[in-house]
Amino acid sequence: MSSDQESGETNGSGAGSMPERKPIVPQSASEALRPEPGTPPPAPKKRSRRARSQIVVFANFLLSLVVLVVLVAAAAVYFGKVAFNAPGPTEVTTNYVVKSGTGIIEIADGLERRGIITDARVFKYGVQAYGYQRDMKAGEYEIKAQASMREIMDLLRSGKSVLHSLTIPEGLTVEQTFQRIREDDVLTGDLPAVLPNEGSLFANTLRFSRGTTREELVKKMQADQKKLVEDIWERRDPTIPLKTIEEFVTLASIVEKETGKADERPRVAAVFINRLNKRMRLQSDPTILYGLFGGKGKPADRPILKSDLEKPTPYNTYTVNGLPPGPIANPGRDALEAVAHPSQTKDLYFVADGSGGHVFAETLEEHNDNVKRWREVEKNRLDEAAKAATGDNNASPDAGSGN
Repeated sequence: MSSDQESGETNGSGAGSMPERKPIVPQSASEALRPEPGTPPPAPKKRSRRARSQIVVFANFLLSLVVLVVLVAAAAVYFGKVAFNAPGPTEVTTNYVVKSGTGIIEIADGLERRGIITDARVFKYGVQAYGYQRDMKAGEYEIKAQASMREIMDLLRSGKSVLHSLTIPEGLTVEQTFQRIREDDVLTGDLPAVLPNEGSLFANTLRFSRGTTREELVKKMQADQKKLVEDIWERRDPTIPLKTIEEFVTLASIVEKETGKADERPRVAAVFINRLNKRMRLQSDPTILYGLFGGKGKPADRPILKSDLEKPTPYNTYTVNGLPPGPIANPGRDALEAVAHPSQTKDLYFVADGSGGHVFAETLEEHNDNVKRWREVEKNRLDEAAKAATGDNNASPDAGSGN
């Protein structure tokens, strides 16, 4: 091998082990000082298709709307509750009437119109929130000054309405009682078309709320009287000669009309019981009047005439034996108790004593003496009344004027 070939191989092997050198490109001074560009930033990621979805956007809107509604509702509830419990605008106690069948809307509007509450809507929604819209009771209510809506709601739920009173004295007939009920302007509606049986109405001071009907009141009076009569009849003295509860009420009505003094009634009852036992006529003046005038009663200016004693009517106990066919008035508790438990006496007669009471006698002779004394007392009373009237007529016009 020639030296030239060896030289070439040596050069070839040297080229394989030495790095290739890049050619040096001449640069100007400004180019040499210019900074080389750095690593470029990563390319931005594209937004996901889901994020750009209209459903997600709408859901976000709904969520925001719900939050807003909840906040507004919470504020409304808070301020509504404050208003519902705040003192009311009234400065004085006021009566308010809830008519039967009135709903919560009408009640709320009526309270606002009367100036009892400030906002009917707050009252309506407040009552509904408590679930009491169907619990409001009819009646007339006394609403205190500055009562809150909450207090008014509780009052109307309670049914504690204002109670009015009507006094029915013992001894009135059913017809006379009906007249008093008819004249009461707090009650409403008509009276029953048919009069109840005489003696069947409870005589007392009756309490009722505005709007109560007259028919309702009459039914209650009948129920109360029935209970009273039955209770007393059940515990009566078993020796009294009365066979039925109707006879019991009839005799009690006579006792009721004979005397207005409670402490006398057992003794008056004893007189009639003793007469019944002896089969004597009762000879009670009130029975004469009921037979003549019925439930309307004797006119005030109509005296009892001697001829009235002999006028035959089913109720005239001067002409009929035993009890009349029915009661002559509505007896009260005292008269019923007196007949159920009469005094234990032998009295057969009594007459007025001129002072509002009576004197009693066992014999006709004693009774006649008592009648004479009563007539003297009555004559003296009439004479004094006549003198007083004459004195008044003769007095000068200026009498008693202080001149």
